[in-house]
Amino acid sequence: MITVRRDKAAQKNHVHSERDDRLRSTLTSGPGLMWMLCFLFIPLLAVVAISFMTRGEYGEIGLPLTLDNYRRLLGFGILGFDPLYPAILIRSLALGLATASICMVAALPLCFFIGRLPLGWRTAGLILIVIPFWTNLLIRTYAWQILLSPGGWICRLAEIFGWISPGTGLYPGVFAILVGMVCDFLPFMVLPLYASVEKIDWCLAEAAVDLGANGSQVFRHAILPQILPGLGAGCILVFLPATGQFVIPDLLGGAKTTMLGNLIQQQFGAGRDWPFGAAISFVALLLVMAGLWFRGAKQAGGEGGLL
Repeated sequence: MITVRRDKAAQKNHVHSERDDRLRSTLTSGPGLMWMLCFLFIPLLAVVAISFMTRGEYGEIGLPLTLDNYRRLLGFGILGFDPLYPAILIRSLALGLATASICMVAALPLCFFIGRLPLGWRTAGLILIVIPFWTNLLIRTYAWQILLSPGGWICRLAEIFGWISPGTGLYPGVFAILVGMVCDFLPFMVLPLYASVEKIDWCLAEAAVDLGANGSQVFRHAILPQILPGLGAGCILVFLPATGQFVIPDLLGGAKTTMLGNLIQQQFGAGRDWPFGAAISFVALLLVMAGLWFRGAKQAGGEGGLL
């Protein structure tokens, strides 16, 4: 009887403990969940709902519900196939991929260089990496306008090597967009990659050399698997925001290099076509979620097995 009473008392204490944990969790996470619900999930649902509505004659939003906004984004308009919007989507993805690739190529030797510095100098190297963040993005972009415009020293150097004709500039254009985005997003690649480089077990590389591996084999089988988590995180942090970048393409690209961010701004601004802008925003969100899902799938499946 005493044992039964003790078991019942233990069960009651366990139930009370679970209730206290749920209450404590509700009190601590409740305000944050309400904030996310009011300012994230409900606006996202509103964007999704608006994307299926119809634009009125004067820009108002109304019924009937339609899929024409998504068909239009894919190029299937009233007058037949129009490659304008698919070209903008492909251009945005291509520029985002190019930005991530260039940042990766630039960040790899930079991270290994910083990782080999003495401990005191590593902090100084990381500070130099994040110093551009101390200046506003608009100021940096306007500075690139001056540097890449005709008469700038970069254009003069390009003229000497015969890369451009005299009197022309590197801005506006795709090259100027790439330069601006690489300059802006390089720290997002360096910081997570450096966190992986700093933890490399160099004994594995030495063991690979002792077993007869050459330089490329050592990098692929002993070093790359160790830095792959940071490399993947850096690629996600660069590719996703670069695909939807707005300021840099607007200031450095000109009208012929419109990207998704510029297209969304035009629809919600001068175009007054909120349903189409909402459809573009929702597709951009799906691209972001697909990238995050792909990254999570790689982590769950084991990144080392993908090499």
